[in-house]
Amino acid sequence: MTEDVAVDEELLTIGAFAARSRLSAKALRLYDRLGLLAPAHVDEATGYRYYRAGQAERARLVALLRQLDMPLARIAEVVEAEEGDRAAALLAGFWADVEARVAGQRTLAAYLRGRLSGRSSEMYETFAVETVEVPAQVVITETRHTLADELPAWIGASLGRLEAAARECGGVTGAPFVVYHAEVSMESDGPAEACVPVADEAAARAWAERHGRAWETKVRIEPACTLAYTRIRKAQVAHPQILAAFEAVEHWIAGQEGLEYDGPCREVYFADWDAAGPQDPVCDVAFPVSRLKA
Repeated sequence: MTEDVAVDEELLTIGAFAARSRLSAKALRLYDRLGLLAPAHVDEATGYRYYRAGQAERARLVALLRQLDMPLARIAEVVEAEEGDRAAALLAGFWADVEARVAGQRTLAAYLRGRLSGRSSEMYETFAVETVEVPAQVVITETRHTLADELPAWIGASLGRLEAAARECGGVTGAPFVVYHAEVSMESDGPAEACVPVADEAAARAWAERHGRAWETKVRIEPACTLAYTRIRKAQVAHPQILAAFEAVEHWIAGQEGLEYDGPCREVYFADWDAAGPQDPVCDVAFPVSRLKA
């Protein structure tokens, strides 16, 4: 028996395997090129691909996962995990991410429909805007260029680090806040600056001198200011839901005679984020403002 006959008996040609797996030969070549399903054997002389019958289930799984628009790297993780709790957990994690993204897009689409139909002012009226005087504060800060999808994780981590540092600087003396020095979106990366007010400026500067390089930590004086703000619930903080709150405050400022912007916008986190429920107030969306001089 020749080697070729042995191969034919043990393996399926790409055409036969395509029929067995109910996929096209073109798809199988693509999966091979992407590293998702390699042939069991490639003839060195002819380049013909051969597959084992047992690879059909994996081929079908790859095809189904691609229909979910799953990234190639995550498909590879699922198929390598094969069947079982780990593979199911990987798929569940991916789908939770998809549903969160779609929920955000659904909210953004509804918001944009309101804008495009000329009903923006009606949406803005759902946000109550007030002003508050904020005294000068010593703040320990951390700055980073970040896109919108990375922002929530960075805010939580950076404020956690800064609040831990504040314990060595006389304690936290005010609500932590995040300043946006430029737009943060999926196309623009800020920068954003996380800030925690502390009691002891000298201790804060000494701490930053010792540890600040690792996280670009600095200490500065945040000047006294007037904030125009609206208070939002935890469920409203996510992007893009929070965009409506920012625009509502901007709309309110534009309608106040003699009022102008006096610094970059910010989010002030006054509540325990982990303990708060979706409908609990947790954050003020704010802009520093001042009166025009006569």
